[in-house]
Amino acid sequence: MQKFFRQYGLLVWLSLILITGFCAVLLSSYVVSRETLQRGITEQTLPITGDNVYSEIQKDILRPIFVSSQMAQDTFVRDWIIEGEQDSAVIIKYLKEIKKQNRAVSSFLVSDITQQYYHADGALKTVSPAEARDQWFFRVKNLKAPYETNVDPDMANRDNLTIFVNYRILDYSGKFIGATGIGLTLDTMKRLIDSYQSRFHRNIYFVDTKGNIVLSSSLAKRANNNILNTAGINTIAAKILANKKNESQHLDYKTETDSVLVNARFIPELNWYLLVEQELGSELKPLHEIMMVNAGIGTGITLVVLIILLVSVRRYQKRIEKSAATDALTSLMNRQAFDFVFENTLRDSERSRQPLCVALLDIDFFKKVNDKHGHLVGDHVLKEIAMIAKRSLRDSDVICRWGGEEFLILLKNCTLEKATSIAENLRSTIAANDFSRTTDLARNRLSITVSIGVAECKGKETEDSAFERADVALFQAKENGRNSVYFSE
Repeated sequence: MQKFFRQYGLLVWLSLILITGFCAVLLSSYVVSRETLQRGITEQTLPITGDNVYSEIQKDILRPIFVSSQMAQDTFVRDWIIEGEQDSAVIIKYLKEIKKQNRAVSSFLVSDITQQYYHADGALKTVSPAEARDQWFFRVKNLKAPYETNVDPDMANRDNLTIFVNYRILDYSGKFIGATGIGLTLDTMKRLIDSYQSRFHRNIYFVDTKGNIVLSSSLAKRANNNILNTAGINTIAAKILANKKNESQHLDYKTETDSVLVNARFIPELNWYLLVEQELGSELKPLHEIMMVNAGIGTGITLVVLIILLVSVRRYQKRIEKSAATDALTSLMNRQAFDFVFENTLRDSERSRQPLCVALLDIDFFKKVNDKHGHLVGDHVLKEIAMIAKRSLRDSDVICRWGGEEFLILLKNCTLEKATSIAENLRSTIAANDFSRTTDLARNRLSITVSIGVAECKGKETEDSAFERADVALFQAKENGRNSVYFSE
């Protein structure tokens, strides 16, 4: 592991920096995208949906308000009440026609003089201040505004929940004489909510001032009918119900599985709150998918880059190691690398008690070759001798360029006698070789001879001592005419 970190420590740190940077960019882009998406939903998408629903509601409410205003100001209606309500069939026919023409679910008139309640199907009842269901009339009687809208069960329509426009009828002197108007079924609003919920995948519903859910989509499934008792939204319910301004509120709450964004606004015409909810998880799902795709692509690219980098570094390291351990001209091991190999081989020889010999080879009169033929020919001679030595030696033997025209050979598991024989074979092979084949001197034979000194490494002997004895043997070979092999005892 330590060796790995020594060799690839820089690559490991570079990989960590690259991965950390990629993760930081991916995470920061996700956070920014999430915040932007959440802000867009909160400030734009939900308010726009709420405004659209509200405008549709206003459109459906304005029409019955206009119709109710015409009914309250109709001289026929006022005159009929003022003249004593003598023929009820006349007003019933009138209310029936109003209901039919405007496709209303209910049309009504209540006289303050007789307290009689009329609708399109006849006289319904006499209203009484003691009757809870009649309180709306006495409230309208004391209104300062010309009309009100409220939601009540319609007795004339099987007590179905209906939006009523209650318009005050005044005589010609401005005195209150009754109330009239039409009713709008909530089915229209329910269809509108279903349409928006299906189209925009948002939860839309209405609650009254006490938090009761009075109208919601047919697709909605709720365990509770009051937001004060519903887990999650109960944390912001009081804040929603405290706002009586017709302005959007931007709120949010958490459930066990998701975060929910809420846009709430009070609708004074209905005395209800319109709530539009959006689960953040469903909106973030595409963002999660994009992030996972980006993470996969980024991871793949990072791995490819790291693999390419690793291969490049390994190749570069091998090239450097080879350059540091190899002689550039002959491609043999150089002196620095040989020292390391020799030290390990010497220890192995001592442990295994196998003989080990060294041979020092020197090219005879190599300076004359350079002087006469040039250094380029001299380089070819060095290369050729290196190749001959590789072919002549055993696979276990090690040869290096010791320096200049000298080569050092390490002969493993080899006695002095055998080492001398190997050296002699190498000498004779070199002497018989025509070096002109590797030069531009093809017509003039170029013969080269070498002198070799051989020594056997003794027990506990140092590297320098073995080399010194081999050098002494080489000196003897040169002194005795060169082109020979001598050994040192």
